Amino acid sequence: MKPRVLVTKRIYPSAVEYLRQHVDAEYHESDDGYGAEQLLEHLTGKQAVVSQLTDKFSADVIAALPDLKVISNVAVGYDNIDIAAATQRRIVVTNTPDVLTDTTADFAFTLLMATARRLVEADKYLRVGKWTQWRIDLLTGHDIHHATLGILGMGRIGQTLARRARGFEMRAIYSDVQRAAPELERELQLEYLPFDSVLEQSDFISVHVPLLAATRHLLGAEQFARMKKNAILINTSRGPVVDEAALADALAAGEIAGAGLDVFEREPQVEPRLLDMDNVVLAPHIASASVDTRTKMCVMAAENCVTALAGTRPPNLVNTAVFE
Repeated sequence: MKPRVLVTKRIYPSAVEYLRQHVDAEYHESDDGYGAEQLLEHLTGKQAVVSQLTDKFSADVIAALPDLKVISNVAVGYDNIDIAAATQRRIVVTNTPDVLTDTTADFAFTLLMATARRLVEADKYLRVGKWTQWRIDLLTGHDIHHATLGILGMGRIGQTLARRARGFEMRAIYSDVQRAAPELERELQLEYLPFDSVLEQSDFISVHVPLLAATRHLLGAEQFARMKKNAILINTSRGPVVDEAALADALAAGEIAGAGLDVFEREPQVEPRLLDMDNVVLAPHIASASVDTRTKMCVMAAENCVTALAGTRPPNLVNTAVFE
């Protein structure tokens, strides 16, 4: 008898096909996720779930699912899952790293460029017929080349962003809880600095840290006050890393020059003041949203699920303790 698996939301067809070759899959082919009660109902009797970041697996939810053996998340982040509770229950948790690294770094740089050069604002300006003549200071923005890029979090995506910055001859500085290897610093021409120094010296700050208790509101009023007035903040990591209300305050007060945001504190809600600011570029959590990358993420999650159900250590295991 094949193991029973729930797919909580719509994913790419190739991943569904793969699952159905190996497991008895219940596929919720909808963009609307389940609420807590519905999730429990549909997971009853299932051995595994292919989940997305909108599916919340709290300790209480995990405790109510005695048959669950695998949570395969279609995401790099897994802050939607209580890892400690899952590990205690010996539930395997997996994610989908690496495949979205380049795509996400591309988009972080896209936000940086669009915000710095006021691209979205310029597009709107032209479309509504405001452009009547060339003017010396029309929609002037900020140079990217030779500017200082501060990277918070030197993981896979942070490193890949630093590689892109070299093409613009930017000075790349970074802060992380763990310093990168000397050979990587040499290769990417990185300067390691204390967190506050990165804030104070950067023209652009790009956030690439996971959402943890220690990183929630990592950037708030105190941090924005330390930044340059011409600084631009880019966030493609997780929304709650930035205090959104404090960011709106800082932008309104001119403490920093702009922001490019792909993630938000209370998705899909956005701090209302940000919606009215021309110096903010907003995107609906699409940093990894290329067809190829999202397809690979779905297939990887399916493969992680099948491998873990077979009792084999999956390649993208989050809670390694379950196999120790």
